[in-house]
Amino acid sequence: MSNKNFGFGTQIRKSPYFDSTVKWGATGFSVYNHMYIPRDFGDPEQNFWNLIETAILCDVAVERQVEITGPDAFKFIQLLTPRDLSKLSVGQCKYVLITNAVGGVLNDPVLLRLGENHFWLSLGDSDILLWAQGVAVNSGLDVKITEPDVSPLQLQGPKSAEIMIKLFGESIKDLKYYWFRELDLDGIPLIVSRTGWSSEFGYELFLRDGSKGNELYEKIMSVGKEFELKPGHTSSIRRIEGGMLSYHADADIHTNPFELGLDRLVNVDGNINFIGKEALKKIKADGIKRLQVGLEIKCEKLSGPNTTFWPLMVDNKIIGKVTSAVYSPRLKKNIALAMVKIEYSKIGLEIEVSIEGKNFKCEVIEKPFFDPKKQITSKSL
Repeated sequence: MSNKNFGFGTQIRKSPYFDSTVKWGATGFSVYNHMYIPRDFGDPEQNFWNLIETAILCDVAVERQVEITGPDAFKFIQLLTPRDLSKLSVGQCKYVLITNAVGGVLNDPVLLRLGENHFWLSLGDSDILLWAQGVAVNSGLDVKITEPDVSPLQLQGPKSAEIMIKLFGESIKDLKYYWFRELDLDGIPLIVSRTGWSSEFGYELFLRDGSKGNELYEKIMSVGKEFELKPGHTSSIRRIEGGMLSYHADADIHTNPFELGLDRLVNVDGNINFIGKEALKKIKADGIKRLQVGLEIKCEKLSGPNTTFWPLMVDNKIIGKVTSAVYSPRLKKNIALAMVKIEYSKIGLEIEVSIEGKNFKCEVIEKPFFDPKKQITSKSL
């Protein structure tokens, strides 16, 4: 939605970077975690090329943090996720799922361990703060659960390393993929991690003082000018190429981890205790009935990402739905993530998709569609 007809109100929060993003050309916003997020800096294909060729700076303050502290914080955080956290070190991040009692996915955040009993969950779009506080009430565990004044920016793309070296010095090159460190940039307190929702090499800068948001944004844009840094927004094209989930689209409360092919994030056979363990154990034993697949949609270039779920059919019977679809200018084809009945999940299978009343052929293909081994994001400097 553009600025001209966007009713900015007090019931929806503005990010600490809001004024800077408008100054740098944000013309469209949507709402995510009860906060405005910039979604439009012009041509989304140009934003994609900026991301993969140079670097972009994205306001993702909407990735709100749930902070869990207290003597029982580690035990509590393990209760929330089926991923075994026993080897999670202080200073490390892990991609985790949060599941409910029937094994449904409530969110897929990045978990940061700031201390022995100090954690952040960096959230996708969902009310996990309320879920965690509700779980805590009857858990018998001594924990404190709050939303801290923490707002991430994403600096993503191949030139992000050079920009970070200019900002923080050569030592930033030692920061490994999915690790973070506490840093101070001219009096601006930060946590900096080698993570990001882009499938490209990059960093997230977690601002720990919202009053300094525009100062931080401007400082990065100024330093990044010589490296062709552009203001941008999270790229649907690139994240779909990389097979990254968007919560509410590709997964929701009715989706279980096995349907998403995320078995590696679920430890039902170990001795850890977590919400949904018995349900997930049963789902694993019984076998799943649906599976997420990659698709190539064989029609004219899609004009943009889908805004509704498109039905998938075989012999005029609905067998699933397209959850995320977009045209990839690099791959020169329409690609999509879809959830289908498991008997229709085989690579090479042809099915039909209905888009606005018209049917088109599509083919089940391997995903992720680009850089399947994540060599770009995880490379060492």
